[in-house]
Amino acid sequence: MVENNTYGDFIICYNGQIYNTKELRETLEKNGFSLNSHSDTEILLKSYIFYGKDVVHHLNGIFAFAIWDNKKQELFLARDHFGVKPLFYTQKNNTFIFASEIKAIFEYPNISKEMDAQGICEMFGIGPAHTPGTTIFKNIFELKPAHFAIFNSSGLHLQRYWKLTSKEHTENFEQTCEKLKFLLNDSITKQLVSDVPLCTFLSGGLDSSIITKFASDHLEKQGLAPLDTYSIDYVDNDKNFVKSDFQPNSDNYYIDLMKKTLHTNHHKIVIDTPELASFLEDAMIARDMPGMADIDSSLLLFCKHVKREMTVALTGECADEIFGGYPWFFRKDALTSNTFPWSIALLERQELLHPTISQKINLKEYVDFRYHESLAEVEILDCDTPETAEKRKISHLTLNWFMQTLLDRSDRMAMYNGFELRVPFCDYRLAQYVWNIPWEWKALNGREKGLLRYVARDFLPSKIIDRKKSPYPKTHNPTYLSKVKSMLTHIMQDEHAPINNLLNRKFILDILETNGNAFTRPWFGQLMTGPQLMAYLCQVNMWLEKYQPKIEL
Repeated sequence: MVENNTYGDFIICYNGQIYNTKELRETLEKNGFSLNSHSDTEILLKSYIFYGKDVVHHLNGIFAFAIWDNKKQELFLARDHFGVKPLFYTQKNNTFIFASEIKAIFEYPNISKEMDAQGICEMFGIGPAHTPGTTIFKNIFELKPAHFAIFNSSGLHLQRYWKLTSKEHTENFEQTCEKLKFLLNDSITKQLVSDVPLCTFLSGGLDSSIITKFASDHLEKQGLAPLDTYSIDYVDNDKNFVKSDFQPNSDNYYIDLMKKTLHTNHHKIVIDTPELASFLEDAMIARDMPGMADIDSSLLLFCKHVKREMTVALTGECADEIFGGYPWFFRKDALTSNTFPWSIALLERQELLHPTISQKINLKEYVDFRYHESLAEVEILDCDTPETAEKRKISHLTLNWFMQTLLDRSDRMAMYNGFELRVPFCDYRLAQYVWNIPWEWKALNGREKGLLRYVARDFLPSKIIDRKKSPYPKTHNPTYLSKVKSMLTHIMQDEHAPINNLLNRKFILDILETNGNAFTRPWFGQLMTGPQLMAYLCQVNMWLEKYQPKIEL
């Protein structure tokens, strides 16, 4: 969008959604700005003209944008508080190149696809997470969440505009619960504003049920009920479901309970295993790197199906990170692991590297550096109890690393289909408030997300409140294992396959022979074991074939 006015000439390139456009519009009109549309792009551009670089302190939303000020000959870029929307950049001579996707940057002439030792460490030591600001490609960076940048004749200048601040929580328990209800309602209802068809994703878990309850009530008040809700399942999943500590029950019973409670117009999307495997390459391309295997491709397919009827969905993503929902918040082995607790298979990751590369690169050393570098940012207060202090650290790691990985996944898999996912729990005001609530309250009654459960007890069925956390569902159909095993076997039958130049062929053959059990821990998170690991290795080979990076160590 181009704007020529008395203040100068401006051009904006923007991706995202601003949720407080109504308030911004009122401010602009009071200050003499004329608005020609209802577009949040125009609101954002004119807000920048009005506020300058301080505009970032007035935005509530998910955004990545760049504004060129022709008079100043200056480019201003900014990214939202938690990095829901991506923004990558590089510099070539005196040229600054930026885009929402790395693949777009490679379209610029003479931008090389190179991978150095840090890239290897990011991909195989940290991945599919990544260190904020970095990518797996040499000299290609991302603008960090909650940062803005100015590029002008004196170069590139980066600045952080927001972070979670540690301070004493002074409100009592009842006041805290009321404030949480207000923030939840405000965040969810703000994100329901849309001029295109909108729905929620409903798994029957606590988080998606809270989103759906507030959304359903809001639409009903406006006379727009019923709310459309969507869930994902896999062919023969109930028949093959295997209970585990990380996935204690399947979703269907709880989805039906919420559907009947709220009278939503529910749609169940059922994915078959051949689809999951065939879309592994699309999922890798959407991320520009190997990711979470079928945990990615299933979401990509889910969004593909929902997009036929809807354009925007609200999801329960980020509640676990903000309210303390993961097992590693409670398990002593995770809390004392002295590394990222969702990625503790460091010895196996090292062994997976090609022997000649493994001699030059120490993954543990790199991961340790990034782990301690991140922990050094945590602000512990004198008034914090030992438990609250410990949980601040694990919360910081989870918010800045694990949550970012899931936000990357959500945005890339959705936008690959021209579909928008919104994450109300990721509202920066909510996150800031919960950050300082004592851990003893957050884990009320010794439960993961205990406080959130307590707050929701007034408006959700008790069976939803009491349900143990269950992650995004994966397929349990044995045909998926057969399919990805066949794909990886086919790759490994070719001794010239590019994966053999990067990874340890013998170890991969051991993984194949043991159906993934040669790798004793999940590759990442809670679910990337067995077939997911084999699918990930297939993605690595696909990535090497498609991107053909030059590896320099």
